Amino acid sequence: MKKYILLFAVALFALSLSSCRKEDPLNPESIITVNTKEKNDFDKWLEANFVNPYNISIKYRYEMDQTSSYSYYTIPADLECSIIMAHLVKYLCIDSYDEVAGVKFTRTYFPKMFFFIGEWEYSNNGTFRLGTAEGGKKIILTGLNYLPYVMQGAYSSYRGDPEGGLNHYYVKTIHHEFTHILNQTKDFPADFRLVTPTSYVADSWSDAEYGSGYLPRGFVSSYSQKEDREDFAEILSLYITNSQETWDSWMVEAGDEGAQLIEAKLSIVKSYMRTTFEIDLDVLRDVVLRRQAEVFNGEVDLRSLEIL
Repeated sequence: MKKYILLFAVALFALSLSSCRKEDPLNPESIITVNTKEKNDFDKWLEANFVNPYNISIKYRYEMDQTSSYSYYTIPADLECSIIMAHLVKYLCIDSYDEVAGVKFTRTYFPKMFFFIGEWEYSNNGTFRLGTAEGGKKIILTGLNYLPYVMQGAYSSYRGDPEGGLNHYYVKTIHHEFTHILNQTKDFPADFRLVTPTSYVADSWSDAEYGSGYLPRGFVSSYSQKEDREDFAEILSLYITNSQETWDSWMVEAGDEGAQLIEAKLSIVKSYMRTTFEIDLDVLRDVVLRRQAEVFNGEVDLRSLEIL
């Protein structure tokens, strides 16, 4: 019996040596294979419009470990919605800054990754996140699968704006998150925090008592009451995505004291953009509003994958 066991062990050893010899360490082909997907037309369009000119990667396939916190229930972004969102990011944000500040600016400061998620990220207090900016390097945009409903008119009465839904949930959000990226790269002045230093309410901004009356308190939105960095991003993004007439109507509603506080903050925001990035916020707003009108009027094909 011992003889057969010994022979069996010798045979296994010989087999292992034979197997090892077949794995040539100088062979350039790895024995480890990685699943790869063949590029579709959207991938090719993204490569031509984001990767090659700006080194920006758009992640629209579901990658939970890289894109979202496990604290939220999320789902993949629909392909068509991802195509529309990519056009919105490109035409209304990247191209706007290209026109005003130059390609060098966008290549330098735009985050190198965008992640698209189908569902909004809901919190226990009933609120949900529209987007997130992380470390000056990536932006997560959520709720993409609601795009068709919003574009068909859902939520169209937001703050009295006929295109309020698309603007608030997506367009303004893109600019809001990019403002965070800029602030994470070069922080905004400390003076901004001193305009309404004791009026921020952290997560209580979503409570009923703060859902209205924020303008007279010196804030442009309920969310801007959360903290100074959100306040800064809200002022910049709401200013450049709304007309002067709309802004003036908000200042009337804010009253003398509220308008004075908001305009003081806006002055600091304008100075920050001018001195730090050589961008005139009023010029940027003119460009953004012109491009928004072209999108809202159907002059831009948000589903085209033609590579120019």
